[in-house]
Amino acid sequence: MRYAIDRDALGRTRSAVVHGQSAQGTFAVVLEGDGEGGWHVDGAPAPHLDGVLDVDLESSSMTNAFPVGRLDLRPAEGADAPAAWVRQLDGAVERLEQRYERLAGAGERYAYVSLADGFRSELAYDASGLVRDYPGIATRAG
Repeated sequence: MRYAIDRDALGRTRSAVVHGQSAQGTFAVVLEGDGEGGWHVDGAPAPHLDGVLDVDLESSSMTNAFPVGRLDLRPAEGADAPAAWVRQLDGAVERLEQRYERLAGAGERYAYVSLADGFRSELAYDASGLVRDYPGIATRAG
């Protein structure tokens, strides 16, 4: 998967261009956000994404840094952060209901929950806000 994602000064995703290749073939998808929660996917209105401020790529833990940085949560504070989720096999764009909670006394660690399927994980971030460890999914080298 190759992608370019642009965010505004408030950390809201404004555009994403995603190209993927899998056993099912290749795809390209373009997402455009207005910064207020309105979206277009490949030029067409996407009302199923209303209220979403972030893009999340199924195949990239990097995009989990977007809501954490934008929300700037205090320890023991949590917030819902629905995302425009781009599937890695076919580029389908779905609404992903998710929640992040900054864990108290645990440095830069966050509880993550995918509200649709109950998937839970504890993510570790570095001092610059990038994902350092997403157990079972990604670990940053170095």
